[in-house]
Amino acid sequence: MTQTFRSTLWCSGLLALAGCASQVQAPATVSQPPAAVQVYAAGSLRGALNAVASDYEARTGQKIALTYGPSGLLRERLEKGEAAQLFASADTEHPQRLALAGGWQAPSIFVRNGLCALTSDKISATPGTLLDTLLRPDVRVGTSTPKSDPAGDYTWALFRKADAMSAGAYERLDAKALKLAGAADSPKPPEGISAYGWLMEQGRADVFLTYCTNAVVAQKEVPRLKVVQVPSELQVSAAYGLTLRLGASSSATAFAQALLAPSAQAVFGRFGFASP
Repeated sequence: MTQTFRSTLWCSGLLALAGCASQVQAPATVSQPPAAVQVYAAGSLRGALNAVASDYEARTGQKIALTYGPSGLLRERLEKGEAAQLFASADTEHPQRLALAGGWQAPSIFVRNGLCALTSDKISATPGTLLDTLLRPDVRVGTSTPKSDPAGDYTWALFRKADAMSAGAYERLDAKALKLAGAADSPKPPEGISAYGWLMEQGRADVFLTYCTNAVVAQKEVPRLKVVQVPSELQVSAAYGLTLRLGASSSATAFAQALLAPSAQAVFGRFGFASP
């Protein structure tokens, strides 16, 4: 068999399967899905932001990767080089610190929250008697940890307001407050359970001062707990700040803008947050 005949026969065999090499088409390029937008967010946003992100993913196809924790600890992680593009803090101070250090935009307020008292079923308190209840020597007051968690900072601002209503209240509350949540070494609840309801169920405090949104979630988990509104003269407004990394992707920018849209704000409202 001549070389020419063998080559012709070999090519004919290939044609029967897929055609000669000169006629084989290159495989079509498969487009890769866009990278997930990495978002670091305050733990108190978990329920609402999960719902907002799920709706956004369904509408746009853009994946959102959410990491939750105390805002101060998340800010420290970002300062050490972790690569989130969007930071949603429970205050404006932590994102402002990132912006002042460079590499992040100045924060904008995107939702607001307030403080409530979560009490055991053995405590009888109303907004009008809440301060007296907190000052009782036999009442253990649970709080988040200042500096690590803005909820703690807001609580100490409440203590300062209390001092104007009852001389010496700040000193007494500062001394008795139990910093049970929001620090790196705080006790961790089982997966899927809020820290506040779990800590109260464990009997770690008689009253826990936390965000109203957290208190509502905890009461749903542990129905015997009660939520008491903080009176206006003691209330501290919690403004949540949003910041983008400089040079963030267009996908991250679009999601940040979506958080201020009426549809997202309506979701935040259902979870107890107030609009900016």
